[in-house]
Amino acid sequence: MRRYGAWHKRGLFYLARTLGLQLGAGEDYQQLRAAVGLHLLDFDLFTANQAELEQALWRFEMRDERQPEVTLGNILQMNLIELNKADRLGLPDGPLRAWITFFTHWREELTMAKIAHEPVKRAMSRIRELSADEEARRLAFVRERALRDEVSQLNEARQEGRQEGRKEANAETARNLIEINALTDEQIAHATGLTQAEVAQMRAEQQG
Repeated sequence: MRRYGAWHKRGLFYLARTLGLQLGAGEDYQQLRAAVGLHLLDFDLFTANQAELEQALWRFEMRDERQPEVTLGNILQMNLIELNKADRLGLPDGPLRAWITFFTHWREELTMAKIAHEPVKRAMSRIRELSADEEARRLAFVRERALRDEVSQLNEARQEGRQEGRKEANAETARNLIEINALTDEQIAHATGLTQAEVAQMRAEQQG
């Protein structure tokens, strides 16, 4: 979770909502199960003193202010892990450390290759699969786009060739009509699709 205003209130709101939505009308409170929130923070939250700087794992429950050992149970519990701080401080080898390494270094192949915790290894395998699928989709898109571009260029070349061929045929027709000397430049231009200026230039070249 990234830092933004009132994130802790948001977390508490949804935690309390998770608890409250468990029961319908007339149901027994004994059926309530603990609502546990887990927030993975990509920023350092508690930095006011040295003790806070040396702690990265936090659990908040409903406790008495004066006698914190007196609690109302863990029916509402919010757990916070300051990922960057936990990574810096280092934790004993185990599942939690493996997961923290995963969340902070999952892009680093050499670091992740040292992780032996099977669930984390499976998560990395899944990420590689998704990345491979994404790369395959990207390459397929690039190939498809290149193919479309090539087809478009070929079609344009054919179209230009046809247009050039038609223009040359019209020019040949115009030269023949000029040779016969039976039509005006305007009439030849109308018959061939050439401009009067083009016809006049051709006539001048032939008569020159």
